[in-house]
Amino acid sequence: MTSRAGAALLQRALDHAHAQLADQTSGAVANYIPALAAMPPDLFGLAALTRGGTLVEVGDSRHPFTIQSVSKPFAYALALDLLGRRVVRQGVGVQPVGDPFNSIELNPQTRRPFNPMINAGAIAVAGLLTEALGDQAFESLRARLSLAAGATLMLDEEVYRSEAETGDRNRAIAYLLRAAGTFHCHPDRVVDTYFRQCALRVTARDLAVMGGTLAAIGTNPLTGAEVFGVDAVRDTLAVMFTCGFYDGAGDWACRVGLPAKSGVGGGIVAVVNRQLGIGTFSPRLDAHGNPLRGMRACELLSEDLGLHAFDATNTGSRLLDALSPVGADGR
Repeated sequence: MTSRAGAALLQRALDHAHAQLADQTSGAVANYIPALAAMPPDLFGLAALTRGGTLVEVGDSRHPFTIQSVSKPFAYALALDLLGRRVVRQGVGVQPVGDPFNSIELNPQTRRPFNPMINAGAIAVAGLLTEALGDQAFESLRARLSLAAGATLMLDEEVYRSEAETGDRNRAIAYLLRAAGTFHCHPDRVVDTYFRQCALRVTARDLAVMGGTLAAIGTNPLTGAEVFGVDAVRDTLAVMFTCGFYDGAGDWACRVGLPAKSGVGGGIVAVVNRQLGIGTFSPRLDAHGNPLRGMRACELLSEDLGLHAFDATNTGSRLLDALSPVGADGR
């Protein structure tokens, strides 16, 4: 299969998923952060980037929204790069948990959050970064996520202020973490880093590029920038696969079979290891806080292209091999 034919097939798969789901109106826009409630609910965009640099898009793929919890795996990868696995694992575990994403609880055996994809774990990561980087923690996060996106990501001031004004539950988590010894800096500084991290503006295209960066073992396929180290990417993808959809992670793993992370802003990033990054945007959420059409779109793409990690047929391998050549070093 030629690269041009592969790109056309990938575009058709995105077009098909978008057309199948465009008229669905199930779910509701997040309203517990007031600024998010103003997002038009019917926006819907999809994008995909191969490690070979082929980018395809459909729908509202360049409409901005805030990254929210989709930032969590990238902040975790940054912490692993800067602080090392031993230090990060002392602050946050890697175990799935069946409780809601905003539960105020720690693992009773370790007195640490279960994993970095739930709020407690992400705030622990923000605390580790704030303790290590001080006032530069957020700018370091923004710079690294911008490298992954191949674009300068900016703070949405309105959403940031709205989160700061209504984020008492996250403040409670931060105080619990400091009491448990996860970090020692002031909890208000930590949640400020976290609120800003979640309020970065992205598009589905940006998320596809960020996913493509993880798929390419830390190298941005469009810019060639070395963004994350190999070990950080490996650990991050593993935790995304087992924990990226909170208490729906097991269902996602069976139906879609890809490392992924959702956010209440409407975004999803999904990764086909060493091959493809997928970004989706659709603001309507299910009861767990996951974007409904985005999840279904990923499922359709997984089915159409044979992307499931354990698919026995792997029908999409020729397509992705043509579009995503792997170098001699495996990167």
